[in-house]
Amino acid sequence: MKTIFNRLTNYQTLSREESEQVLIKIATGEYNDSQIASFLTVFMMRPVSVSELQGFRDAMLNLCIRIDLNEFNTIDVCGTGGDGFDTFNISTLTAFVLAGAGEKVVKHGNYGVSSLCGSSNILEYFGHKFTNDESTLKKELDLAGICFLHAPLFNPAMKNVAGIRRQLGVKTFFNMLGPMINPSYPSNQLIGVYSHELARLYNYIYQNGDVNYAIIHSNDGYDEISLTSSFHFITRDMESYLAPDVFGFDFVKRSDIYGGKTIADSAGIFLNVLEGKSSEAQHSVVVANAAAALSVLHPGKSLSDCASVASESIFTGSALKSFNRFINNN
Repeated sequence: MKTIFNRLTNYQTLSREESEQVLIKIATGEYNDSQIASFLTVFMMRPVSVSELQGFRDAMLNLCIRIDLNEFNTIDVCGTGGDGFDTFNISTLTAFVLAGAGEKVVKHGNYGVSSLCGSSNILEYFGHKFTNDESTLKKELDLAGICFLHAPLFNPAMKNVAGIRRQLGVKTFFNMLGPMINPSYPSNQLIGVYSHELARLYNYIYQNGDVNYAIIHSNDGYDEISLTSSFHFITRDMESYLAPDVFGFDFVKRSDIYGGKTIADSAGIFLNVLEGKSSEAQHSVVVANAAAALSVLHPGKSLSDCASVASESIFTGSALKSFNRFINNN
């Protein structure tokens, strides 16, 4: 690690292969906590290069427990986190709206690290029991249209890093990796990122793969379509800056989409959205993100048409039915 540190402090970047090997050694316990924390800190102070991010992703995918769900045409809706805004669980709600609309969702997620309530926190609050059993996950997909991949169960080697990330309490390059390392390799992805630079980095990497994708970033810093500003929307074929009116919505205030001070607060908002009892702003922001995901799956449809489908999933009770089936399947 000393050699690596010397290179990094001299403003050098690591090759893809070097980055992969360093992360494998971190995961397998070859470095102590101080060395790991120092390594993570380097990438808080300067951007991760394309080769480094690719190498980190390679390591995580090589170390993970893979799951085969290829019989389904699946989509993951996952953000990097790390935007620091503590919204309610928009991407997790988006997943259930998609399932209610008849899609198959493989949601990759974890406990909140740089935020209060991650997708794992909210689902655990409602009684969901995490699993990496393939037959159980397939059953959930059949029954509810969604299954959940709790990241630590699929990357057990990362236990060496989990405590350090919690202690740091800020975003690290592991936030950047989250959407990239779904162990089921979904065919479709909606990816939320916390900066324009990371959006372009992701686009560069994903353009060279075979995943059908869209990358979203709100211009005021959210790693999702927040409706608090215009947003950056990138696919393999286009790149645009769009405003909320593309969905037929108005701008909302940041306070409108705050998740609260406790997991219970977030859970209350979560149920209100699914039950059609939420504020207009809360409903709109979930529908906007679900519409973006639906446009990935149905590229011939406009975002406005996709928003109508997403709204219908909530108002007909289909999204709530998917959620109840998912939770009660435990």
